[in-house]
Amino acid sequence: MSDLPRKAVTRTAKLAALPLGFAGRATWGLGKRIVGESAEIVGQQLQQRTADQLFKVLGELKGGAMKFGQALSVFESALPEEVAGPYRAALTKLQEAAPPMPTRTVHAVLAERLGEDWQDLFLEFEDKPAAAASIGQVHRGVWHDGREVAVKVQYPGAGEALLSDLNQLSRFARLLGPLVPGMDIKPLITELKDRVSEELDYDLEAEAQRTHAEVFAEDPDIVVPDVVHQREQVLITEWIDGIPMSEIISDGTPEQRDRAGQLLAHFLFSGPARTGLLHADPHPGNFRLLPGGPEGEEDWRLGVLDFGTVDRLPGGLPEPIGEALRMTLDGEAEAVYDMLRAEGFVKESIDLDPDAVLDYLLPIIEPARVDAFTFTRGWMRSQAARIGDPRSPAYQLAKQLNLPPAYLLIHRVTLSTIGVLCQLGATVRLRDELEEWLVGFVAEDEAEEAEENAAEDGEDVDEVKETAAEA
Repeated sequence: MSDLPRKAVTRTAKLAALPLGFAGRATWGLGKRIVGESAEIVGQQLQQRTADQLFKVLGELKGGAMKFGQALSVFESALPEEVAGPYRAALTKLQEAAPPMPTRTVHAVLAERLGEDWQDLFLEFEDKPAAAASIGQVHRGVWHDGREVAVKVQYPGAGEALLSDLNQLSRFARLLGPLVPGMDIKPLITELKDRVSEELDYDLEAEAQRTHAEVFAEDPDIVVPDVVHQREQVLITEWIDGIPMSEIISDGTPEQRDRAGQLLAHFLFSGPARTGLLHADPHPGNFRLLPGGPEGEEDWRLGVLDFGTVDRLPGGLPEPIGEALRMTLDGEAEAVYDMLRAEGFVKESIDLDPDAVLDYLLPIIEPARVDAFTFTRGWMRSQAARIGDPRSPAYQLAKQLNLPPAYLLIHRVTLSTIGVLCQLGATVRLRDELEEWLVGFVAEDEAEEAEENAAEDGEDVDEVKETAAEA
């Protein structure tokens, strides 16, 4: 692998090979079956070859192709097991690795952005990248003040490549759709394109990461490395060691899985309330499990990386989300329907049966109904099958619902996080997080009762109110 392939013709040809390759392998499989080989064995070989090519093309191209692969990889838990198996390993690779940028290119970018004497800024700098992502790669180093740092260097031509890939992939959206049954691929690609300029801007990323690092500095559960230095396409942050989430997914103990899942849910819901920002790239490559949680060295904390994609939510997650969840759990069909219509989820020209809408929503929010819920691939597959089967009433109703632009990124992040929880197979007390951080999930009279109980227990009511307001 040399420089990031930037010529549109080269990248388009590689991407065009994906659907052509799918068709070619299908013909190969048919031939194998004609000569008497087992359909099951041929099918497995076919899926493995498809997965191998998918990883090879998306990983080599980096840019938008790899960004799409990373976004897709968190949804593999929605695939039927016989299909998911061969894809799982290949897609998971996209969460942690990609072919590296040549050393000479890395040095050239650092010299251009940090100055010709850039090496004087470091006591140590490792030319071999420690990690690679869709638009940049990370090198480990030691800053001149002795701090271990992660040096994130953007690929030259990444912006052009990103847009070119996503434009090309949008043309193949219909062919790529079967990879995740029940999911419309084209809006996902459109949303990724809308975020291109923000993700390329390391100034914005540094600002978002500084905000999170400051807010979570004293948090016993969440670790966000602080920004050390930033200049255009180079971002230098504190280094954190830990177990990649992808390793917890593949080899973690039940205790690690549950702890990782609980911390991930905690970060998803507490982050917007505390920072006014939503970390919008929740694939496993962006998380680490670190020792030394609240219960000591045997406990775990969650390390959070990569703040290139965020949603700005000054008031935290929108209150209608919490209210709609609460009313759905309470069976208030008419009230839920009225709110969905007011927020634009049901267009004025559409008339739906409120009870049918409630029946559609209840299975999806099952994790919020109980004190603790075990997220599994089987549960995710059942939801995908229910909504993705054209014969299902849920499918027919889903086609008539609308996703307002203001909720698009929140929806994707929530769905992606649930996908990771299902990959972990984690048992999570989701309801606890919702009650603490999601405005509107607890009714006002219940909140007032909590204040009264706090007063009776001798707690400072003003402090309780302040905590509730911050949440």
